[in-house]
Amino acid sequence: MNEPTPSTFDAPAGSAPLTRWRRWWRKQSPTRQDRFVTLGPLLAVMLFLAAVIAAFAYLRIEEIDREQQAVKRDVEYAQQRLRLRLLERQEQLMRLGRDVSNKDVDSAEFISQAESLVNQYPELLAVTWIDARRRVRSSYVSPSANASQQQAPGEQLKRGETESTFGLARDLRQPVYSRPLTVKDDASYNAPSLQLQVPLDDQGKFDGVIMGEYSIDGLLRFGVPNEVTAKYAVALLDDQGKVLAGNLPPPRNTAAKLLPMSDEAQEYEIPVSPVGNGLLIKAQGYRASLGVVGSGFFWLVSALSALTVWMLLGTWRHTRRRVQAQEALISETNFRRAMENSMLTGMRALDLQGRITYVNPAFCQMTGWSEGELVGRTAPFPYWPDQDREILAARLDDELHGRTIPGGFHVRVKRKDGALFDARMYTSPLIDPRGQQTGWMTSMTDITEPNRIREELSASYERFTTVLEGLDAAVSVAPLGSEELLFANKLYRAWFGGEVAGHMNLIAQAGVPAVAPTDDTLDAVDGLAGFPTDTLTAAQTENAEIFVPELGKWLEVRSRYLTWVDGRLAQMVIATDITPRRHAEAQAALQAERAQAASRLITMGEMASSVAHELNQPLTAINNYCNGMVSRIKGQQINNEDLLVALEKTARQAHRAGQIIQRIRSFVKRSEPNRSPADVATMVSNAMELADIELRRHNVRLSHYIAARLPPVMVDPILIEQVLINLMKNGAESIAQAQRPTARRSVELRVVPKTINEQNVIEFSVLDSGKGLSPEVMGRLYEAFYSTKAEGMGIGLKLCRSIVESHQGRMQAENLYNGDEVVGCRFTFWIPVTPLLSPAPAAAEAPVAPTGMS
Repeated sequence: MNEPTPSTFDAPAGSAPLTRWRRWWRKQSPTRQDRFVTLGPLLAVMLFLAAVIAAFAYLRIEEIDREQQAVKRDVEYAQQRLRLRLLERQEQLMRLGRDVSNKDVDSAEFISQAESLVNQYPELLAVTWIDARRRVRSSYVSPSANASQQQAPGEQLKRGETESTFGLARDLRQPVYSRPLTVKDDASYNAPSLQLQVPLDDQGKFDGVIMGEYSIDGLLRFGVPNEVTAKYAVALLDDQGKVLAGNLPPPRNTAAKLLPMSDEAQEYEIPVSPVGNGLLIKAQGYRASLGVVGSGFFWLVSALSALTVWMLLGTWRHTRRRVQAQEALISETNFRRAMENSMLTGMRALDLQGRITYVNPAFCQMTGWSEGELVGRTAPFPYWPDQDREILAARLDDELHGRTIPGGFHVRVKRKDGALFDARMYTSPLIDPRGQQTGWMTSMTDITEPNRIREELSASYERFTTVLEGLDAAVSVAPLGSEELLFANKLYRAWFGGEVAGHMNLIAQAGVPAVAPTDDTLDAVDGLAGFPTDTLTAAQTENAEIFVPELGKWLEVRSRYLTWVDGRLAQMVIATDITPRRHAEAQAALQAERAQAASRLITMGEMASSVAHELNQPLTAINNYCNGMVSRIKGQQINNEDLLVALEKTARQAHRAGQIIQRIRSFVKRSEPNRSPADVATMVSNAMELADIELRRHNVRLSHYIAARLPPVMVDPILIEQVLINLMKNGAESIAQAQRPTARRSVELRVVPKTINEQNVIEFSVLDSGKGLSPEVMGRLYEAFYSTKAEGMGIGLKLCRSIVESHQGRMQAENLYNGDEVVGCRFTFWIPVTPLLSPAPAAAEAPVAPTGMS
């Protein structure tokens, strides 16, 4: 029996909530009332104390947060001041480095400028000029520096952190900060310092560094504002937490900060930029406030809280005694009313003359008539519809004479507002305690909603069947281990004639596991009954593409397991005709292959003059050797040894010309796509050999870096060489259009291993020093037949990106900046070391790539 809730009772407007609560309370069991009375006031006391404690905790946390935010703000301000001071010194050292690189400063002038910097900025201890061989060319050291920090000209750079920083500055070609260094002088005094090494560049070659050495203590004293040091204990630390400069009080227990009486000050630390995580600035505030406990408000609220708790406990004891006195009185009434009002089925009692003697609240709620309006009424009853009165009067006569229907009967009932609803009535004799029949008891259930749901389900089934019949895919369902076909739509019946053999053939060709029929299929028992099917029915759909000779079509077959309406495990197969798509993919693959071959021919056509010039050198040498040998043979001025030497030189030049022609022939010949494990270094070397011819024509220098021990990749080497040649050629043409000076006419090729999205790849990068890509060109970079060159066809980059994506890689382009100035462009693409399996062979051989430009 369902337990009533306060919302199920009626009450006059205005007093409805209170009345409902009272009725609900009277209908509760004495045990539940006693438990509520016992625990309610105690819970109120606990909630009150928790609220007071939470309020003071909130005030304390808010105070801690304000202090922490102030410390964080001031430390970040100090870090910005330190950063600006370091960047200013870095810019001055870089300016001095440029003067040294341009040969505008000799050793004497360098010492003069270094002395000016050291004297002007007290945190700067020394400025040293070191050449590419790690030898000190010139140096100036502050008089306040330690003797061990002084380095004489010609002295070799010391090993350790200084040498590693030197190597890093040489490799990165940018200013590099060292980790904090601790130098001990004769008095064993620790003097932490920080080094900045600015690389020198001599026409693209590394020519040494300008090394500036800072005093960390000086950075703290002259870089941190006085208003910060006045409020906090400030110190500079290394990445191990060791204090390098300044003083900090000893650490205390962090958990004690939340206590109201704690006087623990807040602290904050942050790395110093641009040094990095090797140097941190940390500050700890001097606590001045007394906290919430120091005010009289805390003690006042505590006293009032104790008084309130005492009053609540007294009220609880009084209420408990009163409730215990009422439990015996209301127990029986609550039980009877709970039973009466908890029923959801309408109950009506008739006497032997057909007069209504009882109706329950559910019956009144269904009909809208009150108990007073129904009790004592005879037929016709007010809830009978006017058009059904004759039928209902005949049913009532049968009921009074004992001719009842055991399964009940369906009637229509009229509510007081005139609305009609469907109901089902069941009638049984009403027997008193002495065993005498005193009337008839009728139960009534509202079946309007079940009827509506039944009609909606029927309409939904009809719509669903119509949709399935109209699909352009064949849909079939069959149980596992049986040759019964549970469902087949119109297209399936047109293809396979409504036989289960078509369903089984599709599963077999698609490679989807199915259970073979057995002799047990003659029984109406599912052989897999009792086994869990949640894992199967929740699994992903399995897809396969097959060719059906009987239909002459390519079909995409999708299957999944489902639980049929009778509980059996079944398999649904959806077969879609993809013959037009397969034909389109084949045509796309053929067109892509033709476009790639045409692109290689176009590339070699554009490089024809450079190739001719390259071939002319060995051919001219061969002609000169032959003419010289003929002249000396005619004059009998050559012996066999000289003749052999001349012939060997001629053979080498002929072999060189043959290699060039063979490389061009291998590059431009048309062949089927052939992916095989390829050596990256060999592939890149072949591409550079052809591209270098075109780059020399544009007077562009080609440099490269290929990482050692690169794993082989599964690619078509000719296609990847085509991408590299196209990118290097485009870079050379961009440099030529930008009219860069000779020192800045360079293209760099880098090949390194990387991990992208948890996948091992080989990354190829081509960097040029051209004018870069404008926003308009960047937006249309891969658009078909769009080119910035007068003779360009706009298909080079389109094919490059198509080739890369057909190898499951990605390609991107970005400009290179020096400040706000564009100083070049970088094209990058990567190829996975172990490519993922393609969903279909046609997709791997004929990728649909986005459009591009040459």
